[in-house]
Amino acid sequence: MDKKTINEFATKMRSLVSDVQGAPYPGPDFEPELYKIWYEHVQRTAQESFEFLDEHFPTDKKEFAKTLQKIFK
Repeated sequence: MDKKTINEFATKMRSLVSDVQGAPYPGPDFEPELYKIWYEHVQRTAQESFEFLDEHFPTDKKEFAKTLQKIFK
């Protein structure tokens, strides 16, 4: 894997972790609109990260199916 791909991967993962850690806490001054903005942002980042992983680190479909079968036994 080339250095550019590794750097892009690291950037996406840092962004995703940062987004998840920045979740608004539903305390007494909780604003639903703030949560909605955060939620949409983190979902977009997660989707971009997942697509990147799927493109550069493909999983073997047969191995994935075996893993799923183990989960549901």
